[in-house]
Amino acid sequence: MDALLTTPMTTVDDYYTETNPSDFPDYETGPTGMCDRRWVREFRGLYEPPLFGIIFILGAVGNLMVVWIYTTVRNRLKTMTDVYLLNLAVADLLFLCMLPFWAVDAIKGWECGVSLCKIVSAVYKINFFSSMFLLTCISVDRYIAIVQVTEAQNLKRKRLFYSKLACLAVWCVSTLLALPEFIFARVKPDPRGQSFCTLVYWNNTYNQTKILVLSLQICMGFCLPLLVMFFCYSIIISTLLQARSFEKHKALRVTFVVVLVFVLSQLPYNSLLIVEAMQAANTTITECETVICFNVAGQVAKSLAFTHACLNPFLYVFIGVRFRQDLLRIVKTCAGGLSTGGLSKTNSLPKRPSVMSDTDTTPALSI
Repeated sequence: MDALLTTPMTTVDDYYTETNPSDFPDYETGPTGMCDRRWVREFRGLYEPPLFGIIFILGAVGNLMVVWIYTTVRNRLKTMTDVYLLNLAVADLLFLCMLPFWAVDAIKGWECGVSLCKIVSAVYKINFFSSMFLLTCISVDRYIAIVQVTEAQNLKRKRLFYSKLACLAVWCVSTLLALPEFIFARVKPDPRGQSFCTLVYWNNTYNQTKILVLSLQICMGFCLPLLVMFFCYSIIISTLLQARSFEKHKALRVTFVVVLVFVLSQLPYNSLLIVEAMQAANTTITECETVICFNVAGQVAKSLAFTHACLNPFLYVFIGVRFRQDLLRIVKTCAGGLSTGGLSKTNSLPKRPSVMSDTDTTPALSI
């Protein structure tokens, strides 16, 4: 798992190990400056499993419903955002599949071997990056659909192809950025007989490898998406303020919610990663109590970042007009006990166009 804060390091087989409180032995305070962090370990064992369970259930239900509606109920893959949302749901589902492994690891350590440790760590990181990049692609698509309306209409057919190409690029780049997980993920035992899946970096001057890996994650997984989203949505807001539409205020609220949730869920975690990178370059935090406080804060921030996987369906899909209409049709069909033919008939009913679809220039943020 990702390290949350670097404390004094130990050397193991010519490697430097990142001392994540969730992954490493409980050190006793002594001349070496190591801390007794058993309380942090116990906190993680009590705190993470139930929270991860809630995130897993909510995220699985929401994202499976997204995939179901896009692939089964009706053929909705007609716009760039549709393609991005489907890929985002798949990425979130794959990420959610990793949470049970981390929950078990928090309770009794890692018992699944080195190979699965590498796979789980890498799959988690692939879907972390892909989710961030897909959210960025959605903001760019909304910018084109609202601000560059004429160009969006002229490139309507090509845009669907470009969206699929962009998704392929997202998955490839995310896989490349996850290579450090394949390389450095290892199972490290502790004196009590428990083992933990963690990253063990190469032993080099000033922890250059670790700093590089953390810098890539911070820049590509947070800073770049945030800058692109801020640019796109700021211009979208400016355009909406000039539009004469009754949907304008609703669209502005949705825009603020999308950006606010992204910042609130990701900023604390990435801020602590910055602290960790600074610690790796020049250790300045040595007080045991301060280290423990940062360890606990890191656990909470990491869990907060994970919640984005269960919030995405509600932020980017269920707030949309078309999706709400689809869900209402499904609920009415199930409640009425209609046959399969009735469901097919429901899918063929005239659909209200999206308030912000590629065929409608009305400036709103419904999907």
